[in-house]
Amino acid sequence: MTLHQDEITVDEALVRHVLTEQCPQWAALPLAPAGAGTENTMFRLGEDLLVRFPRTVGKAASLRKEREWLPRLAPHLGLRIPAPVFAGVPSPAFPADWSVFGWIDGAEPLLPASGVPAPAAEENGAGFVSDWAAFGADLAEFVGELHGIGLMGASRTGVLSWYRGGDLQSCDGWVTESLDRCRELLGAELAVDTLEGYWRAGLALPGSPHPHVWLHGDLKPTNLLVKAGRLDAVIDFGALSVGHPDAEYSTVWDLPEPARTAYRNALQVDDATWARARAWAVAVAASGVAYYWHTFPAFVAECRARLENILTT
Repeated sequence: MTLHQDEITVDEALVRHVLTEQCPQWAALPLAPAGAGTENTMFRLGEDLLVRFPRTVGKAASLRKEREWLPRLAPHLGLRIPAPVFAGVPSPAFPADWSVFGWIDGAEPLLPASGVPAPAAEENGAGFVSDWAAFGADLAEFVGELHGIGLMGASRTGVLSWYRGGDLQSCDGWVTESLDRCRELLGAELAVDTLEGYWRAGLALPGSPHPHVWLHGDLKPTNLLVKAGRLDAVIDFGALSVGHPDAEYSTVWDLPEPARTAYRNALQVDDATWARARAWAVAVAASGVAYYWHTFPAFVAECRARLENILTT
C-alpha cells in the first residue's frame, strides 16, 4: 500500500537483507509483518523486537527523534512506551535511518460499534476494555504525566515543532479545503456544515493560554495498547513535539463517551480548551479523509468515525 509519492517499498526480503548487513545477530530470527501506519512499515522480529522502516527518507527524522527522547521520558511515565535498542543507518539497500525497538505485548482497544455491547465471545479477548471510564481516566493520567515532565532544554524548534502544538488560525486554509473535499466525497452522509461550524467556533476563540509541554501528538486508539482490559502502553511517538496541549486532547473523540467524560474530568479541561480541542479533532480527521481517501481506506474509516462521534456529542 503506497501512501506517499516518494515512498520506499519495504518487504520482508529487504528487511532481512538490511538486518544481515547491520545487525547479523538478529538476521535469522523469525520475521512477520506487524502493521503499517502513515509513517512507518513495521515487522516483528523474533519474540522481543520490532523493526520500523520509515515510508520516506524524510520520515526517518521522527525515528531519530524517538531514539533521542524516549529513554529520557520513560522514567517519568507510568505506562510502557517504546524503548529503542538499535539505530539503523542508511545503506545501498535502504536509503534512510531505521530502528529496532523492544516489542510491547498488547492489543489495540476494541471500540464498541455504535453503543452496541460487545459480543460475549469478544469479552476479555484481545483489546477488550472492561471499563471505558477507567480507560479514559488512565489515559488522562498518562497525558498529565507527559505534560508535567520538564522540557529538559527542548523547545518548539526543528523536529520538535509540529502544527498540532501551535495555533488553529494558521491551519485554516488547508482545513477549509479538507472540509470542502469531505463534502464532495461524502455528500449527505456527513453533516460537514456542522463540523465546519465547530472548526469556526474554535478559530473564533483566543489562542491557547497554556504553556508549552511535551506532546505525544497522536494518541488515537491504534497507538494505545490494552492488556487485561486496561490501558497498558502507549506507542508510536513519531509525532512527539513541544507545544500547547489543546490538540493533544482531540483524539479523545475516537473513544466512547464514558472515556471522553472521564478524561476531561480528570484533566479538568475548561470549556475554551475543549472547544479548541474539538476544532483540532475536526481538522485532523477531515484532512485524513481528504488525503487518504483513495490510498488508505482503514485510516479514512478511523477519521470518519471520529467525525461522527463529534456530531453525536
